[in-house]
Amino acid sequence: MARALSAAGRIILALDTTDVPRAQSLAAAAAPHFGLVKLGLEFFLANGAAGYEKVASGAARPVFLDLKLHDIPNTVAGAVRAVLPLAPNLLTLHAAGGPAMIEAARNAAEASGPDRPLLLAVTVLTSLGAADLAAIGVAGGPTQQVLRLARMALLAGADGLVCSPLEVAPLRDAFGEAPALVVPGIRPSGAPQGDQARTMTPREALDAGADWLVIGRPITESADPAAAAAAIAASLT
Repeated sequence: MARALSAAGRIILALDTTDVPRAQSLAAAAAPHFGLVKLGLEFFLANGAAGYEKVASGAARPVFLDLKLHDIPNTVAGAVRAVLPLAPNLLTLHAAGGPAMIEAARNAAEASGPDRPLLLAVTVLTSLGAADLAAIGVAGGPTQQVLRLARMALLAGADGLVCSPLEVAPLRDAFGEAPALVVPGIRPSGAPQGDQARTMTPREALDAGADWLVIGRPITESADPAAAAAAIAASLT
């Protein structure tokens, strides 16, 4: 679990690009100040398994494959089986897909044995606030919805959750130390929020109980990614 890792080991470097050489360059520049690389939907749709393997092998780090799978249970189970040969360490699916979908994903993942990826249920996207949830018919605000989805997802077999830093403490209060909490919406002090509605600094999120911190633009859009990553890692010690 991430709690036993170094400060740098808690950082997941989000390589949100479609360009394989750029992803490789950013990973090389920011090393050794992160513990995992995140390859998401944008990258995977553009480059597939071949691009994934190039970046994963070059970075020599565990991989967080952030596809946010969301479909009927049979389709999601098939998608999980399709990516198992890539051996990602973390894999995401939307909690909103429901318990049967999550259970099907867990059963499919277990086919790869004890080294299967951890399945992380995405609760409420960090770009959404209360007004956004109300617009899609969800009452009660982000925290209430995150807790509702988290309870369902964990009972259905998810290993952990993806949540904004603002929900980390409520989740720890509700579910204790067991679920892995992977937290995007991380912004160093003074950094622009961009399209993130619910943010914290790296230190604040870690102190709240986050396991891993997903950090992209504050590093990858910096004039000096190595220095930016080093500064964030130092802030966690």
